Amino acid sequence: MADAKVIPFDDDRSRGGAVPRPPRRRNAGGRRKGEPAVVQEVQPLPARTIQQDDVPVTREEPVAGGAAAGGPAAAEERGGGWDRRIAGGLSFLRRRLTGEYEVDDFGYDQELTEQVLMSLVRPLYEKYFRVEVKGVENIPSEGGALIVANHSGTLPLDGLMMQVAVHDNHPRNRHLRLLAADLVFMLPVVNELARKAGHTLACAEDAERLLERGELVGVMPEGFKGIGKPFGERYKLQRFGRGGFVSTALRQGTPIIPCSIVGAEEIYPMIGNAKTLARLLGFPYFPITPTFPWLGPLGAVPLPTKWTIQFGEPIPTDGYPPEAAEDPMLMFNLTDQVREQIQHTLYKLLVQRRSVFF
Repeated sequence: MADAKVIPFDDDRSRGGAVPRPPRRRNAGGRRKGEPAVVQEVQPLPARTIQQDDVPVTREEPVAGGAAAGGPAAAEERGGGWDRRIAGGLSFLRRRLTGEYEVDDFGYDQELTEQVLMSLVRPLYEKYFRVEVKGVENIPSEGGALIVANHSGTLPLDGLMMQVAVHDNHPRNRHLRLLAADLVFMLPVVNELARKAGHTLACAEDAERLLERGELVGVMPEGFKGIGKPFGERYKLQRFGRGGFVSTALRQGTPIIPCSIVGAEEIYPMIGNAKTLARLLGFPYFPITPTFPWLGPLGAVPLPTKWTIQFGEPIPTDGYPPEAAEDPMLMFNLTDQVREQIQHTLYKLLVQRRSVFF
């Protein structure tokens, strides 16, 4: 028993005192020879308790070989945990082989995402980047919402970290459906994994369908301009496009949640761009960093920076009339409001940060 406590008895020999004389031997009735027999009513002893923070805790004697002692009970408990894991893994494999799993019309596979894809990304999130999450209470527990974040880092790892942050820190473990660029769905393997993880094409039609279903949708309006900007322009937001995400939120009446990510800018410090090579490969840019391509594949390892992801207060859109989605001035003002809120939070987080790596 894990809470069992051993109550030591006083031992005068351990204190260097005199050794006590052994008690006089009594007969089976518990009386000395010649004493008359006395019948006494035996009263049950009350459970001994210890007052700890005004909460009574019953003392229990440890059982030899129990879980607290690391005996057979503990071994059985550990074995049962492994048995459950193995059984769950075999059940998962059986469903994958027999096709008994669900995939929505976007290709999203929730079971695969939770049990495999996020499990692969989570060590990077928890141990390598040590992501700290703030303001998760600003994400609604149900219903659609549009999370708008800054984009950076040369490779789009910030989107994956944001997806894990929402799922692992939200009380309802909500899933974030990210809107991705066309290039993501043109690359082999990456295309299939992105679909399975719930990502979809960054277009108004897909975003509106997801919001209408009550999903959390994530968008990074800077696009390639943000993720491929040089290191000297880090944490300076690029233009947020034409405000298409605001129009989508207005049509569905869903709140817009600004999100600021600090730490991604330094994982691949981009000091150059091989534009000719990028055009030949069909990429928007070809990054040159202090380690890539000079160190080959080793140069693709990101630096272990310390990340902070903060979700800001929601900006409501349900109070506007239906025709507001066609008002260019309103869309410009709301887009600028979201952008300024993200930029202001970025500066505030940078001031609070002690170091890039700690």
